[in-house]
Amino acid sequence: MGNSPSTAMQQAVPAWRPARTLEMLQELIDVAEALPEVVARRAGMSITELHALRHLSAEPMGPVELARRLRVTSAASSGVVDRLVAHGHAERRAHPDDGRRTVVVVTDSGRAEVIGWLRPMFQSLAALDQSLSDTEREVVERYLTGAVDAMRELL
Repeated sequence: MGNSPSTAMQQAVPAWRPARTLEMLQELIDVAEALPEVVARRAGMSITELHALRHLSAEPMGPVELARRLRVTSAASSGVVDRLVAHGHAERRAHPDDGRRTVVVVTDSGRAEVIGWLRPMFQSLAALDQSLSDTEREVVERYLTGAVDAMRELL
């Protein structure tokens, strides 16, 4: 019979000790991985369209930059933008500095679509964060920053 994942991890990383924090971190990663698919399905769009709206909500950008952010081809990005425009979630506009280029801008409808589906989660997270003392928040921030740094080492 093979080793359990925990035993295998301890053999590979001797300092590794099973802990509830590590279990919950893994559960958070698993839930975060599943979330875009569920939200996209409920919103009637693809995961790529949902991610495009997220990027465009942060800042308008050209189709080529959007393709880089989505890690898709320019042709695929163009199709995503076409679908978002058709649904009224984005608009193509002339680039403010170079009228030969276009920039994709999320519309109020697109922003409302994403926020509408995610609002319950954000409300719960805000309440959770507000329930922490400053000292607790510092510990959580240190832990999460360390976890992000550990994961970014693989990127």
